[in-house]
Amino acid sequence: LQLVESGGGLVQPGGSMRLSCAASGFSFGYYAIGWFRQAPGKEREGVSCISLRDGSTKYADFVNGRFTISRDNAENTAYLQMNDLEPEDTAIYYCAAVNLGIIHTSYCLEVDYDAWGQGTQVTVSS
Repeated sequence: LQLVESGGGLVQPGGSMRLSCAASGFSFGYYAIGWFRQAPGKEREGVSCISLRDGSTKYADFVNGRFTISRDNAENTAYLQMNDLEPEDTAIYYCAAVNLGIIHTSYCLEVDYDAWGQGTQVTVSS
């Protein structure tokens, strides 16, 4: 199971950025893809997750409608579209995969993930 993130970089406050997570080595089935982030000196936190089976999603409260998670099963890729970015969004962003089984998507930010990507840096600064 392998995950590769891309799309990070530098963006000004109020700007947008789209992160991609290319997945390989597993059958999507009951898997979910989650996006997490870790800022310097802070613990890793969940951002959003999506069921690859039915597309149901979950967002952290701080997203507040600014981010959209999506997936393209034909391309084995998940995306995180981030709009109205704030300096507080600066962090390394990681995607991860987990076999949810019968666990509802509403809990997908609370489970232990099976595999992680290497991370991509997102910096929001003027």
